[in-house]
This record gives sequence, C-alpha cells and structure tokens, in this order.
Amino acid sequence: MLAYIIRRLMIMIPTLLGVSIIVFLMLHLTPGDPAELLMGERASEEALQEIREHLGLNKPLYVQYGMFLKQLMQGDLGETIWTRQKVWIEVKQRFPATIELSLVALFISCVMGMILGIVSATKQYSIFDYLSMLGALIGVSMPIFWLGLVFMLIFSLNLGWLPMSGRLSVGVELETITNFYILDAVLTRNWPAFRDAVWHIIMPAFTLSTIPTAIVARMTRSSMLEVLRQDFIKTAEAKGLSQFKVVFKHALRNALIPVVTTIGLQFGVLLCGAILTETIFAWPGVGKWIYDAVMQRDYMVIRSGTLFLASIFIVINLCVDLLYAVINPRIKVQ
Repeated sequence: MLAYIIRRLMIMIPTLLGVSIIVFLMLHLTPGDPAELLMGERASEEALQEIREHLGLNKPLYVQYGMFLKQLMQGDLGETIWTRQKVWIEVKQRFPATIELSLVALFISCVMGMILGIVSATKQYSIFDYLSMLGALIGVSMPIFWLGLVFMLIFSLNLGWLPMSGRLSVGVELETITNFYILDAVLTRNWPAFRDAVWHIIMPAFTLSTIPTAIVARMTRSSMLEVLRQDFIKTAEAKGLSQFKVVFKHALRNALIPVVTTIGLQFGVLLCGAILTETIFAWPGVGKWIYDAVMQRDYMVIRSGTLFLASIFIVINLCVDLLYAVINPRIKVQ
C-alpha cells in the first residue's frame, strides 16, 4: 500500500510539469499585454518597458518558464501582478470558500443522485424511472451559467427568498477562525451568522450540484441494475430477506465501487470547475479569483492557481483509489 501511494505521488511530478507547460504556453500565446492592462493605454513606452522588466515579461519564454519553475521548487508561488500580494496568501484566504461550496454541492449530489439511482433501479421501467432519468439527462445538458441566472431571477428577484450573491449579508458580523463561514458560525455559536451563511450558500450549491447529481444518479442506477441481477442477490431474496436489506445491505455496497469513483471525480470537478458558479454569484473563492486573473492577464495567479487545483484533483483521485479497499475488502492494491 505504501509503495503504491509513493508511486502515485511520483507520477504527480510529470503530470503537474505537463500542466504547467500547457498553461504557460497558452497564456503567452494569447493576445494581450499585462503591462498595458496594469499601466493603462495612455502609459508611455518607457513606463511599459520598465514594468515589463520588473515582471520579467521582456525575457524569452524559456527564461520566464525557468524562473517560474525555480520559484515553485523553492515553495514560492510568486506575487500577483495587480495587488503585489503573495499568491499563497490569496489561496489560503479564498480556498476555504471554494471547499465549503464544493462540499455542500457534493453532499446534495450524493444524497439526491444516489436516492434517484437506487429507486430507479429497484423500480426499473416505472414512471419514476423514466422521469428521473429524463431529469438526469436535462441536468447534464443544462448550462450552469443559465441555471444560475434563472435561480437568481426566481428565488432572489421575484420571490425574495434567497440572497443573490456573496457569503454573508452586509452588517452580519462573524469571527473567522477557519474561513469556513458555516463552521466558524458553529464554533463561535453565532447563530444569526450561521443562518445567513446557510441561506447564502443554498442557491450556488444547488446550481453547482446539478450536473454531478445527474451523473451520480445515472451511475448509481446502472451499477445497481448490474448487481441486482447477480446470483447472490437472488439467493438473499430466496432466504426471505426484506427488500430493504437486500438493496441496502447486499446490493448497494457491491454497487458502490463505480459510484465512489464517480463521486470522487465529481468532487475534483466541483473544485476545479466552480469558476462559472462563483463568478455568477460573486462567491469569493479560487474560481472567481482565477476568472478575474484571466480578465486582468495576471500570469502568476493563473499559473499558480491552475497548478494548485490540478494538484488537488490528483490527490482526490488517489484518495478515491484507496477507498476501494475500504468499501470492498476483496480488492487488493497491487
């Protein structure tokens, strides 16, 4: 097991190196000059040259990439071009917001997706089965940015039930300990802030969970149908076990392997793909931070932020692989 973990961690190095090269080339081959965005269109050529010299933008690409790798090996993610603040400090401030949103969205996806998948499999070809799979197909096909705007129009503007954006309402005070607002509100027993934070996260979390819910539902249904046809399920039914025990004690555990893989991958997708949701709802997470950096051509933020999210995605995949042996002891990691 230890050798397997070490081998997987070693594979991260060439993977992240490839990601860094692709992102670096894409940034420098697309039109736009960070110096002009920073100094303005009316800045003199001397001022532009000076800022390019300061940022190292006038050096050849291989030199700039070498400087970037050298910083990474020293544990330095660099500074943002606009605020001149350390990138790692920005990540520590914003990543808890992304984690909090992704965990709530993942919880919604797991609960709703697995319930829909299990009921659809046990009642195959019923009206519920057809409706749930139709809903899953619509959920996969629906653009997140459009759904987010529809939610805002209905639940914020028309009904006034939920706040439109942000993590807390203006005037609500909260002592931050972990930067996870819901957790901090519980730790400090600030129940008004807890209620406000929950109300703020509902709409973006449901928006972000739409596609993962549909994927988990379809995968759960498919895996459950395959297991329910096995001989040991028929044996359990022949012994007179209740439908509940057959489904949840015998069938579900054996059907969880592909479902766990899907859930783990979807968690990585939620972390890395929350850019649109965070931008629409003005959620101050890593996704919106990277989106703003793209608009401002902040090279260091884009490169470091992308590598950070790629590392998180790879680690999540490793954790999912290790969970296989926990779910099904028959599986041995070779």
